[in-house]
Amino acid sequence: MKPSLSRLALPALLASVAAPALAADAGSLNIICGVQAEWCSLVQTTFSRTTGIKVNLVAKGGGEALAQISAESANPKTDVWFGGTGDPHLQAAEKDLTLAYQSPNINLLRDWAVNQAKQSGYKTVGIYSGPLGIAYNTELLAKKKLAAPLCWTDLIQPQYKGEVQMANPNSSGTAYMAIATLVQITGEDKAFEYLKALHKNISQYPRSGSGPLKNVSHGENTIAVGWIHDVPGEVMQGFPVKSAAPCEGTGYEVGSMSIVKGARNLANAKKFYDWALTAPAQELGLAAKQFQLPANTAAKVDPRVPDVKRIKLINYDFAKYGKAAERKRLLERWEKEVNGGAN
Repeated sequence: MKPSLSRLALPALLASVAAPALAADAGSLNIICGVQAEWCSLVQTTFSRTTGIKVNLVAKGGGEALAQISAESANPKTDVWFGGTGDPHLQAAEKDLTLAYQSPNINLLRDWAVNQAKQSGYKTVGIYSGPLGIAYNTELLAKKKLAAPLCWTDLIQPQYKGEVQMANPNSSGTAYMAIATLVQITGEDKAFEYLKALHKNISQYPRSGSGPLKNVSHGENTIAVGWIHDVPGEVMQGFPVKSAAPCEGTGYEVGSMSIVKGARNLANAKKFYDWALTAPAQELGLAAKQFQLPANTAAKVDPRVPDVKRIKLINYDFAKYGKAAERKRLLERWEKEVNGGAN
């Protein structure tokens, strides 16, 4: 989702008005936010209210965030990149776009979050995790007399022609991870044969990773490739959606956070980074009706968070598929053979 700046900035403005003296002394912080809109807003307002730091925030998908940070590398305008799937964060670390910082709060985190930090030379850190999968609108499936898709192979069956959406991997870290997941399950050539077949059933490639699920929830499309942990929030709003973890196995994201190299507000960036790793800060995701597994071991875990013990997770190779060259190569092949070359 791409919430407007005015929508997200207003609560922070009100918070700064409530504590004008503190805000005047505390400076500012510029954040790119890669999580859901309400979560971004809660992070912005809570940190601003508790520290007096004025937070300027813009929401972007992983691919777009990486592109912006890369384009601004000579004159960075962003201090912190918060959230979004970890592959683009690892690519930013590899390209020396982010700053090594070992927070004193890193010892509060689960192993997969710490491993993300170690792998990047402490230029990024895991803040939440969640599995990739399939979501579908139960009412539309019943109306069209279609069975619920439970496997990756189901999505390429002819009865689902025009019924499936996946985000555009050029702008979405979610969709890039879907490609990388399929490559690891079947091998690269077979994965691209699959993606060509899937293309025939795709109605649209939205820019945002959350776009396909939102369209499914609102009855504008039947099936989405996206995060399983996003589905409970849609159900809470009364939408007729369910999810499936693909039977062949699936990948998972380690949502990450990074400080931009050359950040103008470095001291405030480190304050935010430390704060974002605490249990109360990580529980803001749940307050925003988001159901990823938080990295902090003391943070509350809602029972609606997907149980990974019931999901066949692959041993996702973050080191390989977090490389900038690998991402570029796979996206170029997807653009040439699938998006531009498939009929």
